[in-house]
Amino acid sequence: MRLLQKIGTFLGTGGDRSAPAPQYLALADGLVIADTYAEAWYTLASSNTDLMSEAARDLELDAANAALTRTLAGRDCHLRVLWSPLHAADYTAEAAELFAAGAWDEWAALRVSRLDQMGLPSRHLLLGVRLAERTGQSQKVGRAGVSEALGLTASSIGTRELARLDAEMRRLGRRLESSPWKARPAAVETLAWMLAREQHRTAPLPAPNTTRAITGAKVAALTRGRVLPYGDHLRVLDAHGETAAWVSLLTMTGFPEVMQSPGAGEWLRSLAEVNYVPDVGGQELDPGLDPAALIVPVSPEASVRFRVMPKRSAIRLVDEARRVAKEQRRSAAQQSAEDAGRAIEETEEDMSELTRDMQRKDVTLVEDHPRIVVTSTASLDDLRSRVDAVITHYGELGIEVTPGEDEQRELWLESQPCDRIRVPDVGHVRDVTALSGSWWWGGAMVGDDTGPIVGYLTGSTSGVFRNDVTAGSDRGDATTTAYVGRSGRGKTTAMMASMLDAGFRGAYCLALDFKGDLGGVVTAAHRYGLEAQLIQTGAQFAGACDLFTLLTAEGVDAARGEVPAQLSIAAPEHLRERGAETPITRAVNEVIKQGNPATWKVIEYLRQMPDPLARETGDALHELSQTALGAPFMGRPTGDAPPLAPRPGIWVVQMPGLSLPGMESTRKEWNPLQRLSVALMHSMLAYGITTAGRRDLRGLRKVVCVPEVHVLTATREGSNFLQYIARVGRALATSLLLDSQDPESLLKLIGVLEQLTTVVGFQLTTRDQQDALAELLGLPVDGHTRALIQSIGILPNGEIRHGHSIIRDRRFACATVQWDIPSLELLALLDTSPKAAQNQGGGGAVTTEKVDV
Repeated sequence: MRLLQKIGTFLGTGGDRSAPAPQYLALADGLVIADTYAEAWYTLASSNTDLMSEAARDLELDAANAALTRTLAGRDCHLRVLWSPLHAADYTAEAAELFAAGAWDEWAALRVSRLDQMGLPSRHLLLGVRLAERTGQSQKVGRAGVSEALGLTASSIGTRELARLDAEMRRLGRRLESSPWKARPAAVETLAWMLAREQHRTAPLPAPNTTRAITGAKVAALTRGRVLPYGDHLRVLDAHGETAAWVSLLTMTGFPEVMQSPGAGEWLRSLAEVNYVPDVGGQELDPGLDPAALIVPVSPEASVRFRVMPKRSAIRLVDEARRVAKEQRRSAAQQSAEDAGRAIEETEEDMSELTRDMQRKDVTLVEDHPRIVVTSTASLDDLRSRVDAVITHYGELGIEVTPGEDEQRELWLESQPCDRIRVPDVGHVRDVTALSGSWWWGGAMVGDDTGPIVGYLTGSTSGVFRNDVTAGSDRGDATTTAYVGRSGRGKTTAMMASMLDAGFRGAYCLALDFKGDLGGVVTAAHRYGLEAQLIQTGAQFAGACDLFTLLTAEGVDAARGEVPAQLSIAAPEHLRERGAETPITRAVNEVIKQGNPATWKVIEYLRQMPDPLARETGDALHELSQTALGAPFMGRPTGDAPPLAPRPGIWVVQMPGLSLPGMESTRKEWNPLQRLSVALMHSMLAYGITTAGRRDLRGLRKVVCVPEVHVLTATREGSNFLQYIARVGRALATSLLLDSQDPESLLKLIGVLEQLTTVVGFQLTTRDQQDALAELLGLPVDGHTRALIQSIGILPNGEIRHGHSIIRDRRFACATVQWDIPSLELLALLDTSPKAAQNQGGGGAVTTEKVDV
């Protein structure tokens, strides 16, 4: 018998190659149990490495080495990197929980259509660790009775064994939680999906029982499929016997002696970077089609079985290799050639150096067996095109990848949970950094876990970008978001998209539009059924910003103090120096006593007072109330425009032409335009502060949006307002959205800087501004970051790439993101260019072409 086994192994047909496939008995949270082995399975978190500093990368790599060396040493492990298509329809169910206002279902359907068009794959990282061999247990099951062995009972394994395995899985999981992978026990639904996906069947996944387990016939249903092996691929058949998918398993037969990270050393992370151009056959292509749209991801998957050697065993193995090389060198020296050869000398030196590293650091050896799984549901030719793309990609990195000729069945079984290494002759023994340096958990990851989808990642891994500007208060976190970059790069459009999502969430959004280009967000809000109001400077909006109206809910005491201060700011300086504040205050008190107060009534009362100073002040204010800047806060209403109201919806106050004085100028130096600008701003700041702090509105989500925020940061009142809203935002459920071209001014506002939860950085071109943005983003202030900020909004041909940005989220992770507007119609509505007036409006058919901000 031993002779036959040796012959079979020599011929490549014996050993584990011919072992039967595992028979699955039960699935539970974090556990896959078969007749041969029981394994613990964990889901691993992705880490944001694309923009990580070199020092941070080194620390994380050291932590990964430590986890492999200390936690997983001596254990048989199985790493899976899997991809699944983004099920855009799932966003419809999410939207029902996220949104509550307007035609939110139409808004969500627009995003779903766009997600369907993009077809972004999602990456899943799973790690299996063998817990126990169950050969003896399967024999006990056979003796326990026919019914239990056939899976006809509640479970084909004992509850005591299941409890023991669960405890062991959770003990190991607690140790892996602190690793860079942040491992969590895989949900039983995830494990069922992992098994069933290999069959490419459309049947729904079985639901777990009350104990969160899947057993018996339900487990058998997960693997009820047929797979036919061929020389270089497998064919997966559906329930009707038709080919549902073509699969090819590739082995990685050769690696360079030295691999750099970042670079070729990240051989698992780079799976996401493999692309190819599918054969479109005789299909006619749209002449206007972007050639880049023909390049699609291959999405190859990885199955890596590995075993980290205990350090003592690894040191003995390395030392033995060193001694063999030393003996070869000595033997050669005693021969006539007296030349041991450079290769033998280098081996001896390398083994000596490796021994020292293993004794001093968290370095040991690992035996790994990497396999690449390539799948196509189109055709065999398409599969071979994908395989060629994978081989070419890794060939450029110096890594040899070849299809497993005539061993596709063995390699495919080897990639299944609870199986074993069946083709051991294509494995590798190397230091543990060669595995951890593959950065299988690396890539791009930024944004909220839940919330509105507003864009997609553009780093080394694909995915959607979620951003909920109203969620900070719910988390007990900061509530300020900053959009920073040069003009025309998409920061204001991105802020308007966030405003719309907040509006659909039932928030009250107040925008102080100093530039006058946010009118499109009101039109878009009307288009999708949100309440929205646009208030502009000018006689047609007279009285719309009257503090008596805006502060009604706070009572007359609030207005009694704010209105005299505002009118004193607007009054000419020579009248204020003569004591105009006294008659103004008297007039305010009298108007309040009369009931139904209004600022225009205060001015009329002044004009009728016997005091000459009062009448002169009233006349001056009356004339100023006829101007475009004076009418909104002290003009007599015409009834054409409703006033601001703290109701859910989007309210935009456009104030173009403001001329606010700088911090260094005194009130005596203000000209009439500056006085009116400050007085109008006083209305909006007082309204914003009081509305945010109203007790009856604590349960209402509130968003204060300030584009061109440098207009406010240049004044003392504006800076104080921004810092106040930022600091109390969490307690008052008020989010602050800032749009600025000047990151340096934001760095000076400590109150704002401390409360930033998200920073969206667009292109900047000057060194000082780039350094300031780098500091806001938490990136190293160096030449590499400046080059990144310089190029972030530029296409390869040098043209502008609108909406492309660097984002730092609440976890201080950084990645590149493309803000995405789901239709051309919406993009036209949100246009902030000079031609916006021609594009806005209308409610035509919604298109779903690819649109970047």
